[in-house]
Amino acid sequence: MRTIFLIFIFFCSLSAFSQEDFLARQYFEEGDFDKAMVFYEKLVDKNPHRTDYREQLIACYQELEQYHKAEELLQQLIGAGNQYPTVFIELGRNYALQGMQEKATENYDRALAELEKHPNFGYGIGYKFQQYVLLDYALKAFSRAMELNPAQNFNFQIARIYGEQGNIEMMFKSYLELIGNTRVSTANVLRSISDFITSDAEHPNNLKFKRILLQNAQQHPNVLWNELLSWLFVQQKEYRSAFGQERAIYRRSEEKSLQRLQGLGKMAMEEQEFDVATEVYSFIEATSSNLGVVLDAQLNLIELELKDADDKKLQAVEKKYAQLVAEYGLKIETLSLQIAYAEFLTFKRDQPGPAIAILEQCMELPLNNYGQAYVKNTLGDILVYNQEFNRALIYYSQIQRDLKNDVLGQEARFKVAQTSFYKGDFDWALTQLKVLRAATSQLIANDAMQLSLLIADNSLEDATQTALKKYARASFLNYQNKKTEAVLLLDEILKNHKGEKIEDEALLKQGNILTELKEYGKAEYNYLKIVEFYGQDILADDAHFALAELYRTVLDNPIKAKSHYEQIIFNHQDSYFFPRARKYYRELRGDRIN
Repeated sequence: MRTIFLIFIFFCSLSAFSQEDFLARQYFEEGDFDKAMVFYEKLVDKNPHRTDYREQLIACYQELEQYHKAEELLQQLIGAGNQYPTVFIELGRNYALQGMQEKATENYDRALAELEKHPNFGYGIGYKFQQYVLLDYALKAFSRAMELNPAQNFNFQIARIYGEQGNIEMMFKSYLELIGNTRVSTANVLRSISDFITSDAEHPNNLKFKRILLQNAQQHPNVLWNELLSWLFVQQKEYRSAFGQERAIYRRSEEKSLQRLQGLGKMAMEEQEFDVATEVYSFIEATSSNLGVVLDAQLNLIELELKDADDKKLQAVEKKYAQLVAEYGLKIETLSLQIAYAEFLTFKRDQPGPAIAILEQCMELPLNNYGQAYVKNTLGDILVYNQEFNRALIYYSQIQRDLKNDVLGQEARFKVAQTSFYKGDFDWALTQLKVLRAATSQLIANDAMQLSLLIADNSLEDATQTALKKYARASFLNYQNKKTEAVLLLDEILKNHKGEKIEDEALLKQGNILTELKEYGKAEYNYLKIVEFYGQDILADDAHFALAELYRTVLDNPIKAKSHYEQIIFNHQDSYFFPRARKYYRELRGDRIN
């Protein structure tokens, strides 16, 4: 019984202690320093060795301008001996807060003097000076500790301090020395450096960094400097210059890996630097001896050729595909070729029959679940194009069943809903979409939500679903690349169903198609109409983003682009487009982007 009683008393005291700790922190965070001080005085009294409680109590005294109490506590600690030397920094700061700079300096110097006896105190002393923004003292502490004990390395901290002081050149040199000594990962250093680099190649920081890199490359030749120059050129969107560095890296590297060049090619394509991307992939094709790498480069080169391709170029690409198929044959390793060829035949040459035959042959290969899903997914897409909806649904459903919890499975479920929508089976489409609104992929979840709202809103208003059926037909025509026909059908909806809920959806869909057709003026008109008449509805953020992209990438009007990105940032924070809108807005404003 006595043991149980003692345990009970122990837990009660522990609970009381936890409550005091919680209340002290809460009052401190709320700025109620009088109440926080009372609790911290109790906690320090019960736990004299807890430096965190002591520091919080001193902070309370200082916030309440009770500097004498803070000094008394600190002097007691110093008098007791064996205290960590940061106590001198705390005492010095207490004097500084009272304007007693001479006494403050005296105590800061006492803290530094402790390093002569105990160099291993370097980090704690330097960090405390840095915490109180005593950056010159922090530099002295870290530098002297390294001199006294070369095994210690505080170059990372020193580089950060230079950055905080605005001494950008010394900061860059310190970071590069760290990388050069391979004492820290390049990725970690670049994350810190990127705070000071912009996309403007003429920015003073960019010019300083480039000059230091070139000096290092001349004085100490190393492939590392090429890698960092390539990184800088990518930040500045100078992809051709980055390609020059990547070629040099490849030629000087023992591993002969083309992975960095593949990444650069992909980046150049995403940024619509098609000429540079073509050069990169041509180099990869001519250089690599790896079948998979060469084929990937060849497929990317074909994709680049298809940008704005006329009928003559399409015929040339078709011959190229046929030559590649004849060269590589039908095997698991070249599955990407068969799929790309099938998609080309269907969506560029309107030949779904031969494409289906190619993919059915691929299905006979000994593929795993993911390989089968890859083929079935494309086969389903082509069957939809060919209006063989039921066959397509079977393949999508099989992927959904075999890869239930995978993104591919979720994508297949969305395609079931989309195909059902094209067919006019809106109820079944809604059933699938309700599940997908909680999908792990944000893009799928966003698309599912928009399509389900489109169906639900336009089914309630019109029991016959006349306008919705026309919209579904227009969407399908667009899927089949019959864009002009889709635009005309959407025109019919806008004329005959004016004022109905479908109007903003039709305007947005038509605007997107007109953009693809390069009829930018008409597309702009549609988007502006949504913003003007449906500015508070669910598609407003879509229209603002479409307009911003149009002004930024095509119409060369950064002021208008910035205005529409701003609308999303301030009025549509929950929008799917919010992260990209914020990024492009900051780029246009000239901010430093990580």
